[in-house]
Amino acid sequence: MTVMTDAPRILVVDDEPLVTEVVERYLEREGYAVRTAADGASALQAYDEMRPHLVVLDLMLPRVNGMEVCRKIRETSRTPIIMLTARGDEMDRIAGFESGADDYLAKPFSPRELVVRVKAVLRRTFDDALQAAAERVVSGGIVVDSRARTVEVDGRPAELTAREFDLLFFFICHPGEVFSREQLLERVWKYEWFGDASTVTVHIRRLRTKIECEPDNPRHIKTVWGTGYRWEK
Repeated sequence: MTVMTDAPRILVVDDEPLVTEVVERYLEREGYAVRTAADGASALQAYDEMRPHLVVLDLMLPRVNGMEVCRKIRETSRTPIIMLTARGDEMDRIAGFESGADDYLAKPFSPRELVVRVKAVLRRTFDDALQAAAERVVSGGIVVDSRARTVEVDGRPAELTAREFDLLFFFICHPGEVFSREQLLERVWKYEWFGDASTVTVHIRRLRTKIECEPDNPRHIKTVWGTGYRWEK
């Protein structure tokens, strides 16, 4: 049956009924529309029918294995894929990423952790799509060109490091939203489970010195005490 809904669609592929049942229940509880498949061939058919926003894909599948399913999806789409498998050694992880997976979770796993990873991957996908669409952004006298990776402040070029540029571009694409240091690590640095949050503080301080007229009294990158930071035009 094809899932028809406005909720984010997720395809879960695993040949263990208990796994698909538990994962489906946890994801549906979070508001996702879920369809399951028990082998690679069925997974490819289901993918074509429902065009999911994300695929949770087991590596060891009958008929067509998970690596091949991932490669076939990657031939036509950048749909995010989370590999789910009992094989957790380094070579398997590398092979999974090389075939096109976006994340990797070894069995036995926590369904709650899988839900968190699903949310994180979908957020990153949305951010990447949003920022890819915004080639040239102007905000309060600051002009950012994402293709050339250049920045002008009141008509003058600003020299930013690669990470400072990524942080500035992320802020400008999300005006008015408040982000904690941990959220910025996840969405700009792409760290989900590790990373020193103090690096965010350091980069914001340096970025302010390059784009703010008064770095100690910033106009754009506002500190929201006890919460995080917000971009104002």
